[in-house]
Amino acid sequence: MYQDIISFVKGHYNTTDFIPLHAPYFHGNEKKYLEECIDTTFVSSVGKFVDRFEEMVAAYTGAAKAVVCVNGTNALHMAMMLVGVERDDEVITQALTFIATANAISYIGAHPVFLDVDLDTLGLSPKAVSSWLENNAVLKDGVCYNKTTNRRISACVPMHTFGHPVHLDELVSVCEAWNIPLVEDAAESLGSFYNGKHTGTFGKVSAISFNGNKTITTGGGGMLLFNDAELGTYAKHLTTQAKVPHKWEFVHDHIGYNYRMPNVNAALGCAQMEELEYILSNKRETANAYKAFFAGSDIQFVSEPERCQSNYWLNAVIMPDKSAQLAFLESTNTAGVMTRPIWELMNRLPMFESCQTDDLVNTQWLADRVVNIPSSVR
Repeated sequence: MYQDIISFVKGHYNTTDFIPLHAPYFHGNEKKYLEECIDTTFVSSVGKFVDRFEEMVAAYTGAAKAVVCVNGTNALHMAMMLVGVERDDEVITQALTFIATANAISYIGAHPVFLDVDLDTLGLSPKAVSSWLENNAVLKDGVCYNKTTNRRISACVPMHTFGHPVHLDELVSVCEAWNIPLVEDAAESLGSFYNGKHTGTFGKVSAISFNGNKTITTGGGGMLLFNDAELGTYAKHLTTQAKVPHKWEFVHDHIGYNYRMPNVNAALGCAQMEELEYILSNKRETANAYKAFFAGSDIQFVSEPERCQSNYWLNAVIMPDKSAQLAFLESTNTAGVMTRPIWELMNRLPMFESCQTDDLVNTQWLADRVVNIPSSVR
């Protein structure tokens, strides 16, 4: 079953060996920059590659400032603290996401509210957010509260699923109407644009991931993006243990966080950024090949939403139903073609099963059908 798809994937990657879901691509200056770190002994959180990597990502995305972190989850944790999320607040997000989104909310002691996604973006639906707020929230002196729990709703965190941007204009409008800060979980969307503007530059703060399976990688790593450079400077201070600069004394003026990215990781990032345009172009070729292959079949390829340019980090298909999803996963993985279902929904996990949700109609429909297929650079 599904032998035609298996053959197509193996032919596309020109191999009969095991095909991973998304392998890192190292064909630039990675080794050269790593050797420089070792030769100069700048392997920890001090070194020229840290600053250079931040500058390269800020320039590419159009952000006023970028700040590296040790990983994307830490970046998201810091992003929410920077917009004022506190213990026992509520944070609106989606149930169809990787667990890091919900974990970062929980690190603060806040409560996730899981709302539905749109079928065309697989990301948080502005209509679902607006409807839920109309029915459940109230503004008091410019602050949004849940009418039932009396908790403050202090952030909205959409996640750009597989690199496909959510409907950002509409979501920004909803958040502004309810005075809720927007924090973009852009972990998967480096290289994705909405109406010509890079994801991660619509909210007050956003977080990117450079995990080993992302579009570009630093091995492990993340980054914060800011439209407000001054807030970014403050974030840099907090993520480097809030240490006050001095020639020899150790003085700290806030509770700080050891979220610093080592220079060796940033060196990888600089080399990867130099290859980013080629990586994105190659991945788009693969996405277009899949799109043409699945056209006219009962399996739907997930294409970039209208007005968007997606990075196609992970390609995905929508199967006709749950039984087809399971059969496809069994056939492909048995044949050495790595495929994976979408993540288990957050509200189905034991630590989040008591969280508030709406009906999650689209979310549950997609969870029963979506499968990720090989997406590496060839």
